[in-house]
Amino acid sequence: MLQTPPASPKPCGIYAPEERLGQTLFNSIQLTSILGVGAYGVVYKAIDVITGAPYAVKALNKLGLEPRQRSFQEREIQLHRAVSQHPNIVSMHRTLETPDCTFVVLEFCPEGDLFSKITEQGCYVGDDAMARRIFLQILDAVDYSHSLHIYHRDLKPENILVTDDGFTVKLADFGLATQDQYTSDFGCGSTFYMSPECQQTNPQPLSCYSSVANDVWSLGVILVNLTCGRNPWKRASADDSTFRAYMKDRSFLKTILPLSDEFDYILRGVFNPNPQQRMGLRELRDAIIRCPRLTHTPQAAAPLTPPYSPVEAPRDNIFAHACQAQEFIPPMPQVSVEEYKSYQAAQTLASRFAHPPKASSRGHCQPQGFFTAPSFPWYNQFNFAFNNFSKHANLLPPRVF
Repeated sequence: MLQTPPASPKPCGIYAPEERLGQTLFNSIQLTSILGVGAYGVVYKAIDVITGAPYAVKALNKLGLEPRQRSFQEREIQLHRAVSQHPNIVSMHRTLETPDCTFVVLEFCPEGDLFSKITEQGCYVGDDAMARRIFLQILDAVDYSHSLHIYHRDLKPENILVTDDGFTVKLADFGLATQDQYTSDFGCGSTFYMSPECQQTNPQPLSCYSSVANDVWSLGVILVNLTCGRNPWKRASADDSTFRAYMKDRSFLKTILPLSDEFDYILRGVFNPNPQQRMGLRELRDAIIRCPRLTHTPQAAAPLTPPYSPVEAPRDNIFAHACQAQEFIPPMPQVSVEEYKSYQAAQTLASRFAHPPKASSRGHCQPQGFFTAPSFPWYNQFNFAFNNFSKHANLLPPRVF
């Protein structure tokens, strides 16, 4: 089993990145400009000198690599090639080998990555229809990869490319992908998008976590990025005050982000700290399709409530305690537009329920003491009036290539 790639090799190639510009590979692919520089190589824009078709060419340096580092390069190419037929995954056309470099010829996506679309162009945020469309494409790409037992482990907006005037996205960069359904490779990926179980600093011997559940968590953070233009927290760790507040009160995100009740329910299923109870990909897809709306416009007239003050908990025990918690999450209810409008009108008449919910003999939460309204799970009506933003919501992180 290959672990996270070792430290990046020191540059020792015979070419600086700009020195390859204008070079024609095997009399067919000409490198025209630099798209980006990463730890293991350079991404160029290129054209086919015969057809004029544009490509992205990833140049992976072979000189000075240890055998283990070379194995990671070969694994990235192998796994990306295996999934590249999906319409929402960047296509791999071919590889070209020279003594010092492997050139991977990829589909060219001229509109950049999803991170830039969200943070620089303000796309998708507040547009539920587009956010839903884009997220379902990402989810389908991940689901297809999982069906082939390939788990990405570095899902984030920077690794999702955009095309078709923002209507189509394609998953890229399989450098950290694995075929291990359970892995002991802790700390693999990007901190903002890692699941809490992936971030254990002192894991027990022989411990591991689910690659599938970790990808689902990352998808949840991307979904918040798309709909709200923010991250829910800086990292899903007891070191993060916002995440600690969420662990204490699972409805906390709704107090800092403009989430509809139905969307908040979905995110609670995705951000379940117990990976065994976390929502699956097929369930998540169905819930997003059936969700009547993802976000809403905050009401400005309501008086501000005091800022949320999370209660400190022993940091060593917070994750273990969360994993022991059992929360029933029933299927997403289907409602008509008329029912939902009636529900909204009814909610303006009261601020909270008369009594808290209690568990039935089967362990399911049953509503009690609420006023007449269309039938909704109690947690979708909870905390309806408190939708004020606060400074707890973090902006998307600075871009790191």
